[in-house]
Amino acid sequence: MHSRLQRTIARPAEFHGFGFLTGADVALRFLPADDGTGIRFQRVDLPGTKPIPATLAHVVPRQRRTAISNGAATVELIEHVMAALAGLQIDNCLVQLNASEAPGADGSSLDFVHVLLEAGIVEQSARREVLVLRQPSRTAAEGNQSEITAGPVFRRTLVISYELDYGPRSPIKPQLLTFEFSPEAFVANLAFARTFVLEAEVAALKAQGYGSRVTEKDLLVFGPDGVIGNELRVADECVRHKVLDCIGDFALLGCDIHGHFRAYRSGHNQNHAICRQVLASTTHAHPLLRAA
Repeated sequence: MHSRLQRTIARPAEFHGFGFLTGADVALRFLPADDGTGIRFQRVDLPGTKPIPATLAHVVPRQRRTAISNGAATVELIEHVMAALAGLQIDNCLVQLNASEAPGADGSSLDFVHVLLEAGIVEQSARREVLVLRQPSRTAAEGNQSEITAGPVFRRTLVISYELDYGPRSPIKPQLLTFEFSPEAFVANLAFARTFVLEAEVAALKAQGYGSRVTEKDLLVFGPDGVIGNELRVADECVRHKVLDCIGDFALLGCDIHGHFRAYRSGHNQNHAICRQVLASTTHAHPLLRAA
């Protein structure tokens, strides 16, 4: 995978759903965008606010999700939309929505992938920037209970290896996946993988006012004996979803990446942290790290 032409969608596309956090109905529109504009989110329910570039500079601290902000506008839970765009190598797109979060869909990127493919993808005139990892980087949580390392890969491509292991008492069994990126592989092997959560975590989130409309049919809820009220699409769906999240979060770099990321039990905050370290380790500051 070498330098390529940038891409956008051929025509507008829409998806309607509800937000997993607030329960609000959400209308989301994907619009074509010019070369070099990147991915931007626009809150049409907040007139006068500027679009939010989907870059590391606009990420705001959150638990268990990725959110971006620009002035008075914030958009929560963008990772699955970002994964769909990055997975299809759509580089320039304006994402409009009328709520504070992206629709949850089925907890995966599949619905977004479908509407984007229906809209069509077109090449543009400018070339896509590529970030080639040439030296190792690492970030870890306290006690090394989770970590991500990043470094060179022997050929020009993005490789993500993820080890998921929550211990012998977890109903989610240990899983390991190494994924070599291509749009075709993303659609076939990752796009359908859904968000997962423990039954006890659902109760805690609802006690905080989140997830009022979410049911066991909307994502994967694990009780002591396994998935409740739903079925796995593949036996290792959980680790596939973790790699999907990595695709969405790494897209905040705003460029293609050639390198190998190795993750162990990591989440969104560590995904952001390793991307910042990767940029810091380059000789010159990456322009897309700066706020627009």
